Amino acid sequence: MPSTRIIPGVCETALGRLAEDVAFAARPGDLITLSGALGAGKTTFARALIGALSNGAHEEIPSPTFTLVQTYATARMPAAHLDLYRLSMPSELDELGLDLALRNGVALVEWPERAGGSLPHDRLDVLLEDEGEDTTRRVTLSGHGEWESRLSRLIAMRDLMAGAGVGGEACSLRYLQGDASVRRYARLICPQRGAIVMDWARQPDGPALRNGLPYSRIAHLAEGVRPFVEIASALSASGLSTPEIYAQDLENGFLLLEDLGDSVFGHVVETGAGEQEELWRTATDALVALRAFPPPGGLAAYDRGALSIEVELLTDWYWPALHGGPAPDATRADFVSLWTAVFDRLGREPKGWVLRDYHSPNLLWLPERSGIARVGVIDFQDGMRGPSAYDLVSLLQDARTDVPPELEARLVDHYCAGVKRTEPGFDRDAFAFAYAALGAQRNTKILGIFARLAKRDGKPQYLRHLPRIWRYLERDLAHPQLSGLKDWYDRHMPTNTRGALAA
Repeated sequence: MPSTRIIPGVCETALGRLAEDVAFAARPGDLITLSGALGAGKTTFARALIGALSNGAHEEIPSPTFTLVQTYATARMPAAHLDLYRLSMPSELDELGLDLALRNGVALVEWPERAGGSLPHDRLDVLLEDEGEDTTRRVTLSGHGEWESRLSRLIAMRDLMAGAGVGGEACSLRYLQGDASVRRYARLICPQRGAIVMDWARQPDGPALRNGLPYSRIAHLAEGVRPFVEIASALSASGLSTPEIYAQDLENGFLLLEDLGDSVFGHVVETGAGEQEELWRTATDALVALRAFPPPGGLAAYDRGALSIEVELLTDWYWPALHGGPAPDATRADFVSLWTAVFDRLGREPKGWVLRDYHSPNLLWLPERSGIARVGVIDFQDGMRGPSAYDLVSLLQDARTDVPPELEARLVDHYCAGVKRTEPGFDRDAFAFAYAALGAQRNTKILGIFARLAKRDGKPQYLRHLPRIWRYLERDLAHPQLSGLKDWYDRHMPTNTRGALAA
């Protein structure tokens, strides 16, 4: 039996809001059927959903009554709008290209009953019925197949917003284009107080890679919203700006967060709205201040297992992309052995916060605030305990934004001077090794991740960052105590090959 939710008293504006929520939940391959009498609002719903997929673009969306199908290249995915009213027999559905539409995008079908039993089982049915003489409608949502659980989550999201006093018909939901994460976000625009919706359904574990554990468990990656909630509370006590959590549904994986705006560090610099040195120096000051606030004891340690499984992304993904086949066993074993010695030494470093992705895409500039509160941090759910140099490397060797070596050197000095003032026993030489070693580790991991995104996930745009990452990695490997690793990279990935995948 399908899961069902009946929503009574839906006016035309509220119908558009419902369509925005369905659009947020939509993903490629989705079939959404629209049933109801003439004038019930099927085309109104379809137009609102396609408009939401277009991120509010004012595109003309005509009814497909005469053409039978209209297609749209929206900001998120292709959308097809089909009207089967004039279909004389179900077999004619093949000529409309529904299968092709579902291959890469979403399809909205009016008058689905004309298709007989030809429509796929996995679908969301939307039935619109007039409520007597009133101008409102009763909307019945029915989820079939995989849409059974997805409809339950969609309703949970709407209930969360309603309970927080937002998300009504006066509001608008706008999908925010994501990055490489499984998390999804939307901006809720309301007259009084807006919010950011985080949608993070718990993901199934991947295949076991080592000791019966999947990659996510070995690398200590968060698998739901709970770590975000716990770490946000700890970080806000340090003076950093993290989004206030307005409401939460930990079971279904939804958070309503304070909207800190769009002033991402990289964009601020690109548009000339701020000076890179000021932003990066303030973010460096925030890391110095954070050292005075120990991380919660429940956080996982950034241990050798996590560090190792990450660098092996290079041999798992980057090596085959570069060389056309797997790395020889002996070459891989040499690589792992060299890194193991480095990780053993890093394991003796003092433990502090490791936010893990403290870099320009996840930092927001809030100039109206003061001090380190001008740094808004929005991605920290994978936080751990480990060498504090890691987050400084993430900031000063940014994978997506150039940080000139002169600026990097100045800010490393600035960081060390700030730490020395409050920690007289601070060992600058040990920190310099940790910084270089963790920089080499992080950049090696990113080479593997970006190769994987290109190969497995069809996102070749990440390859354009490879030359920058190699420049950082070469700086790190220049540390005298990393000479063995440098020799391995020079032998197996010589300088003249390092731009190959980015070409």
